[in-house]
Amino acid sequence: MSRLRRAARQNKTMLLKTGSYYLIHITVAALVAYAVTGNLIASLTLSLLEPTVQAFAFFFHEKAWERAGRKASAAAANAAAPQGAPLMPAC
Repeated sequence: MSRLRRAARQNKTMLLKTGSYYLIHITVAALVAYAVTGNLIASLTLSLLEPTVQAFAFFFHEKAWERAGRKASAAAANAAAPQGAPLMPAC
């Protein structure tokens, strides 16, 4: 359980962002589904199912971009680092 808490603390901003995106997505999906179907139960079912899957996808999408950014930063730092002293020819 402490591992889950630690992960939640480390990703607090991203989890909050994911949660707010989830709420907005549910609202939009419910309105669109109701406009298309005219059925309240069907629109609520669709609006809860699809955004739930999307919220998980969004979280992992953001994690992948974060990891890619770290790798790009590390590669740029390695490219900018001096490669060692030049070899001096023997006399």
